[in-house]
Amino acid sequence: MLSKIHYAKPSITEREVAYAADAARNGWAEHCFDYIHKFRDLLKDYLGVPHVIPTSSCTGALHLGLAALGIGPGDEVILPDITWIASAAPVTYLGATPVFVDVLEDSWCIDPAAIEAAITSQTKAIIIVHIYGNLCDMDAIMAIGKKHGLPVIEDAAEALGSVYKGKKAGAIGDMATFSFHGTKTVTTGEGGALVVRSDALFDKISILESHGRDPRVPKQFWCEQIGYKYKMPNIAAAIGAAQMERIDELVARKREIFKEYVAQLGGIADLRFNPEPEGAYNSYWMSTVVFGKTIPFVREDLISDFKKGNIDARVFFYPLSMMPPFEKCPQNKISYGLYDRGMNLPSYHDLTKDDISRVCGVIKNYLAKSRNPS
Repeated sequence: MLSKIHYAKPSITEREVAYAADAARNGWAEHCFDYIHKFRDLLKDYLGVPHVIPTSSCTGALHLGLAALGIGPGDEVILPDITWIASAAPVTYLGATPVFVDVLEDSWCIDPAAIEAAITSQTKAIIIVHIYGNLCDMDAIMAIGKKHGLPVIEDAAEALGSVYKGKKAGAIGDMATFSFHGTKTVTTGEGGALVVRSDALFDKISILESHGRDPRVPKQFWCEQIGYKYKMPNIAAAIGAAQMERIDELVARKREIFKEYVAQLGGIADLRFNPEPEGAYNSYWMSTVVFGKTIPFVREDLISDFKKGNIDARVFFYPLSMMPPFEKCPQNKISYGLYDRGMNLPSYHDLTKDDISRVCGVIKNYLAKSRNPS
């Protein structure tokens, strides 16, 4: 039986184990925030941003950010159709409407022209998603936000370590969110973070994220308003702190894995990979391929071949507007023509060259069969 090849899992060393054990033994009472603060400061320094709030999930971070902006019923928030539902769900939590627009063919990220075309008097924010580590056209998007007076929120859940024209993903927009789920380049098990550039918004979020308690009010258990509880646990932050101390190593390994896939599959005509345009540095969270329309391709057949080879298969995201909770947007032609021709490839740090060769072998054999059916 061939060994299992997973699509994602974290890189855990003795450093993470030691920090987690220390948090479990000693991270209580007056030390209950020690690793949360350590993780916060490491992330803040890495990104070069003024404010970071560690959270229990990226979804919670986005909910906090949107709530601080006053998003509510009757408001619209523009976001890409191709993303995970966590980018849209917090919009609905607040009673607002997500407006899904199309993505670009080359980057699979939100189309700036589609953003501008979708802006109405009800639009209150723009959420962009650096999908799979790929980078959005931030110059164009920030210019649109400035022109229309709209805050731009970077959903950088999948892009820690990516760099756009010298600026880290998550350090460009008015706000940003990150995920530290167990599949991500840096993990806390479950967890997220909210990045805020404005001091005034940070003060507002500091109250919202603590059940409405204002840190400037000395009364114990006194709440100024209804808030939320999305704090990251200290033990989770301990793992995250160890991971952040290894961030350059972790991102470099993701890039090595991607380059090996390109080396083995790059000769296949009309097979596209995560892009890295001039001025960008892609952290390649998830090495991804999109099969062009000249290639006979049925996603479910390739998934079946992967399973026979004991390899986990991970599909490209569906357009959110295809899903039952939302209204269909078939006008988003690139999104609707992209999802079923894309596959995420196994991308975890401990993947070996032989593992990658196994994955590539399945793809090559599949393509040979699809082009020459017997």
